[in-house]
Amino acid sequence: MPLPVLKMSVRLREIPYNYTSLSDREVVIRLLGEEAWLSLLDLREERRTGRSARMLYEVLGDIWVVNRNPYLQDDLLDNPTRRAQLVQAMRHRLNEIEKRRGQYLAEAPLTPDLVEQHAARNIKVGSLLEKGHEAIDAFEREFKEMGELRKKAM
Repeated sequence: MPLPVLKMSVRLREIPYNYTSLSDREVVIRLLGEEAWLSLLDLREERRTGRSARMLYEVLGDIWVVNRNPYLQDDLLDNPTRRAQLVQAMRHRLNEIEKRRGQYLAEAPLTPDLVEQHAARNIKVGSLLEKGHEAIDAFEREFKEMGELRKKAM
């Protein structure tokens, strides 16, 4: 009698807090752009642990959930310290990805083929980090603009 085949559960979404009808692809494209999504797909094939990807998705999840929830926006507008802590935590995650990127390059064996692969990977990761920081900058700016508009309205 053959053994039953165990199926691993596949996460349909990797971005936390994405309880919308939008897929991870659509969220990434809205926050980082189409090129970032294509880079993520390429990097997914090379994943070793996926830890850096999870940290990036956590940043995107934080931005996404706040952008979609006016109650969270109000709370963060009323609590600049909490908002600063959230932004700091998002930047910390991206900085950890940068550290891992450096460790990955330092640990890699230096065969000619791998040097070329690592260089291409490094460019993609660098671009994703840059776009991630830009998304956090936009997130911060939106709160400043929203606060100013509310003051004018009052």
